[in-house]
Amino acid sequence: MDAIPPLAALGPRIMVCGPSNAGKSTLAAALAQALGVPAIYLDVLAHQPHTSWVRQPPEVFEALHADAIAGPHWVIEGNYMGMLQTRMARATGIILLGTGRWAALTRYVRRTLFETRRIGSKLEKGQDRLNWEMVHFIMVEQPRKRQRDVDLLTATGLPMVKLDSMAELKQLYAAWRLSRPR
Repeated sequence: MDAIPPLAALGPRIMVCGPSNAGKSTLAAALAQALGVPAIYLDVLAHQPHTSWVRQPPEVFEALHADAIAGPHWVIEGNYMGMLQTRMARATGIILLGTGRWAALTRYVRRTLFETRRIGSKLEKGQDRLNWEMVHFIMVEQPRKRQRDVDLLTATGLPMVKLDSMAELKQLYAAWRLSRPR
């Protein structure tokens, strides 16, 4: 990890990207709390309310996404690559999290089995459950996409903080004096 810039260097609209189970939702909530801006969770926009993870029709998600990023100040977490270009056009800074596949898998199992009230899963009736598709995604697909994500986000020219581990994420929390929301 390079030196951590001041949080203000990322501007008023910050994207938090990275693999599943890397701490995006918790970091977004901590940043929003520290900055006094809204935290936007793309999983909540992309799925129908009062369902267990049923996707929105694409046009509904696009409209919700456009409305969410129209504001002058926000922290938005999630990837949803189909809407990434639109989000990057409004963003003023990026934080790209990273974690090893085994750490991500451990976090996935822990949060699925034991953390019923985690921060990013504010979808009413949305229930996380262990499934082999997600295990495959974490262990095989996600690591393959890391360099693509680094290249894509770096190419924006926006101020960016790239972290590769949970230890680096802890250093970021300390440097910016962030506290983990409860």
